[in-house]
Amino acid sequence: MAIATVNPTTGKTEQEFTPHDDAEVARRLRLAADAFAAYRRTTFAERARWVLSAAALIEGEVPDIARVMTTEMGKTFAAAKGEVAKCATALRWYAAHAEDYLADETVATSASDSRIAYQPMGPVLAVMPWNFPMWQVIRFAAPALMAGNVGLLKHASNVPQTALIIEDLFRRAGFPEGVFQTLLVESGRVAAIIEDPVVRAVTITGSEAAGRSVAETAGRAIKKSVLELGGSDPFIVLPSADIERAISVGVTARVQNNGQSCIAAKRFIIHADVYDRFEKGYVEAMAALGVGDPMDPATEVGPLATETGRADIDELVRDAVDRGASVLCGGAAPEGPGWFYPPTVITGVTPAMRVEREELFGPVAVLYRVDDHDGALALANDSDFGLGASVWTSDPSEQAMFAEHLDVGMVFVNAMVASTPELPFGGIKKSGYGRELSAHGIREFCDVKTVFRA
Repeated sequence: MAIATVNPTTGKTEQEFTPHDDAEVARRLRLAADAFAAYRRTTFAERARWVLSAAALIEGEVPDIARVMTTEMGKTFAAAKGEVAKCATALRWYAAHAEDYLADETVATSASDSRIAYQPMGPVLAVMPWNFPMWQVIRFAAPALMAGNVGLLKHASNVPQTALIIEDLFRRAGFPEGVFQTLLVESGRVAAIIEDPVVRAVTITGSEAAGRSVAETAGRAIKKSVLELGGSDPFIVLPSADIERAISVGVTARVQNNGQSCIAAKRFIIHADVYDRFEKGYVEAMAALGVGDPMDPATEVGPLATETGRADIDELVRDAVDRGASVLCGGAAPEGPGWFYPPTVITGVTPAMRVEREELFGPVAVLYRVDDHDGALALANDSDFGLGASVWTSDPSEQAMFAEHLDVGMVFVNAMVASTPELPFGGIKKSGYGRELSAHGIREFCDVKTVFRA
């Protein structure tokens, strides 16, 4: 895949970039190694000053950065501005909390001094996706840089301008040369970079296939890896829920980022007692969403990021329909320029259909009717993925039961699944391993050292 900005609203290539050759990659890796040798000795106060400078730069450039993101991957301009602002919030959070997160922990033993220390690993490679082109990077970079690591970014090939903006942002914030660098390289060259002795660890957000490849390479090289992969998140609605609010939030949870989010609600599991009411309201709300130019303030759903992505989602829907599913709204790609796909709702899904097991990465919701909360739990857990889940009920016993027994990394009760710097983010099963954000996220790329003095 060429490294290029291809506008998904028009389908036109706006700018192409020459990949870094092997010599340039090698130079940047050497620079990262040299930078780490000095940067690891900086204080938390020094790092925080640079991180806060980056946050201030972001806050002053929200519309400009957002416009590039919308051009490159098609999210609405309003959503892009929200994403950029969220990045500044995360930077400020880690500037304020990193030192406490990584403070030495004293342990009572027979020694005069026994403690656990958290120390930086070194250069960390981040293989990042296009769907949240700035947030995904910052939620890695903020904790990694505050911990004393240095960052190497291999971004998705369709968001090169955003990747270069982030590199330039950290440079202008005052970070020493080499502390954060973007590598303009194709996906096929990632394995060699992971294997390079300079790289100490790798984190990836992406598809299951990409995660397998990265994990395999990291495993052979005996290097730490964190995988944040796909999801098929259930959205469970029980009779005691606020149905109208569940409908409203459920629409947002499905079409956020034009439906291209690992934590977007994808399987709507509705109790039979409220199913008909939910289905009617949900279909009406999905069908009423405005689809169009993502720069238009009236647009609620923009194009999918890539032509391949639209073809994939269309193929999944067609497969379901061919095997007997019903389409309640949407269901067909429109004619004309751009990679648009309408908000779609389907029912009657069976195990014979691909949508039963595969991730729907677009504005397509699947509705299921279940007879009781045990059936809802069983269906929710019948997935190879285990990222997040949203449960809607006002019954405290049901809330506790689902929170305990859902096989996912994150459970949100009466709210949509979301990411925030305060809480760990990540999944189980084929959704990956390791955590981002919170104290858990910053410690993923720290060496845990035992110190014992008799």
